[in-house]
Amino acid sequence: MSVSFATSGFYGRSASAMNALTARAEALQTQVSTGKKLQAPSDDAVAYQRLQGMRVAGANDAAFGANVKIAQGVLASADSTLGSIGDQLQKATELAVQAGNGTLSKDAKQAIATQLKDVLASIVGLANAKDARGAPLFGGSEAAVAGQAETPAVTQTATGALTFAAGQPSAIPIGEGQTVQPSVAARDVLKIKDDGTTTGRDIGEVITSMIATLEAGGTLSDADNADLSAISAQTTQAQASVGARAVRVDLQAAYFTQVGTDREAARSDMEDVDVTTAITELQKTMTILSATQASFSKLSQLSLFDYIR
Repeated sequence: MSVSFATSGFYGRSASAMNALTARAEALQTQVSTGKKLQAPSDDAVAYQRLQGMRVAGANDAAFGANVKIAQGVLASADSTLGSIGDQLQKATELAVQAGNGTLSKDAKQAIATQLKDVLASIVGLANAKDARGAPLFGGSEAAVAGQAETPAVTQTATGALTFAAGQPSAIPIGEGQTVQPSVAARDVLKIKDDGTTTGRDIGEVITSMIATLEAGGTLSDADNADLSAISAQTTQAQASVGARAVRVDLQAAYFTQVGTDREAARSDMEDVDVTTAITELQKTMTILSATQASFSKLSQLSLFDYIR
C-alpha cells in the first residue's frame, strides 16, 4: 500500500509541476507575441485598473489637446488680424495728422477723405474675418442656428456707424475645469466703452465724422482725434490680451505633452514586456519542462524491482 501511495503522490506532483510549467510557458509565449504583460484583469487586478484609468485620462487629454490646437489657431488668427486692424488705425492717425496741415487745399482734404473711406472699409472687412472653423473671429455669442443666417461681427449702417453682434466669443475647454476665450468681441475693440454718462462712439462714427468734415473743407475736431486715439489704444490692449491667452494655451499644450510622456512611461512599465528577457525566461522554462517530462517518462516506466535494487 505504501508503494501505491508513493506512486500516486509521485504522479500527482509530477503532473502538477508539468502543468505549472506548461501554463508558464504558454503565458510567456503570449507575452512575447503580444508584447504585453497583462492579458486579463486576473493577471494583476490593481495594475489592470490603473491601466484602465490611464486610458480614460489619455482619451480625455486627447480631446482637450485637440481643443488646445483649435484655440492656438484661433488665437494666432486673432492676434494677426488685430495687428492688421491696428495698422489701419495707425494709417488713419497719420492721415488725420496730414489733414491738420492748415495749408492743405480742399482737393487735398478730399483725397484724404477718400483714403479714410478705404481705411474704414478695410477695418470692417478685417473685423468680419472668420477663423479656421468658419466662425466669425470677432463675433459674439450670436452664432448661426439651423436655417438662419449667421450674424456678422460688424455691420455698417447707412450713417457710417457700426452695429455689433451681441455677446462674447465662445470659450473653448482646454483642460479639466479650464477654458479660454480665443478672441475678443469686435465691440470691445472698435467701440469706445460707455463711461456711465457718455455713450462711446465706434470707429465707424469717428471716421465717418472725419470724412464729412474733410469733404466740407473743414478742420478735424479734437473729439474725433481723441476718439481715434482711444480706439487705437483699445486695439493694442486687445492684442496684448490675446497674446497673454496664447501664452497660457501654449503652457497647457506643453503640460499635456509632458503628462502624456509620463503616462506612457508608467503604462509601459506596467504593461509592456521586455521581449529579450521574456524569450530568455521562456527558453529556460521550456528546458525545465522538457527535462521534467523526460524524467517523468523514464521514472514512470520503472518497475517495483527497479525501485528496490
